[in-house]
Amino acid sequence: MEFISIQDVYFSYGDPSEDPNAPNAVDGVSLEIRKGEFVAVIGHNGCGKSTLAKHLNAMLLPDRGKVYVDSDDTADENKTFEIREKVGLVLQNPDNQLVASIVEEDVAFGPENLGVEPSEIRKRVDKALKAVGMYEYRLHAPHKLSGGQKQRIAIAGVLAIQPQCIVLDEPTAMLDPSGRSEVMNTLLKLNREMGITVILITHYMEEAVLADRVAVMDSGRVLTSGTPREVFSQVELLKKHRLDVPQAAELAFRLKGCGADIPQIPLTAGECVKILGEVLS
Repeated sequence: MEFISIQDVYFSYGDPSEDPNAPNAVDGVSLEIRKGEFVAVIGHNGCGKSTLAKHLNAMLLPDRGKVYVDSDDTADENKTFEIREKVGLVLQNPDNQLVASIVEEDVAFGPENLGVEPSEIRKRVDKALKAVGMYEYRLHAPHKLSGGQKQRIAIAGVLAIQPQCIVLDEPTAMLDPSGRSEVMNTLLKLNREMGITVILITHYMEEAVLADRVAVMDSGRVLTSGTPREVFSQVELLKKHRLDVPQAAELAFRLKGCGADIPQIPLTAGECVKILGEVLS
């Protein structure tokens, strides 16, 4: 069942009346995302993936084409409130989303603005903080937390609204490896244990391999999509478009080019070690 349907969407930041030749940031994208799916959208900077993310909760509206969220048209002003309850957006820099001086007050901000009863807000805040492993920090000051902890608080703030889907726009771009691991473990838990649809915008290939499906963008268009193995097996295509592949896939591709009998392109270091062990035995 498609939860989000992106149908031939075009969007430009320019004014068509002033510059009819302004390039499209999103250029004819069509993509279906099922309920409960974990989808990674990858591509180099400026390819349109962040612009596409902002279309998924009606922060931006298409110049042409349609975006539907649970059958609701994002261009329908009467549905904007419902759409933003269903699809939460987490930005790259958590400091842009943290608004209070105490963690639990920050997480409560969204439900309070929705008019949720205080007793229900308390339940939602505690549940959201526990879901991201930050309950023990509920009385801490957000500015004293690490980058990974701040991002998990930002995710908890979205969770407290109880969305069915979370869209994350490069949430680990400003984090160290430890922080990236914290955030990714949280996303996998939310998706696999709570059934929340996750759409991850990223340029880290090692994060993309954890998704159910990967969509690759270039020049505002979807270049290819499929399972991580289907996508990252297309090493030549990705490199032609100046895109990276996981290091394990890169090594196997080069060895295959040197004549090694590699049966399939590995995605992780563990898979790579196993395949090389079989090849060399």
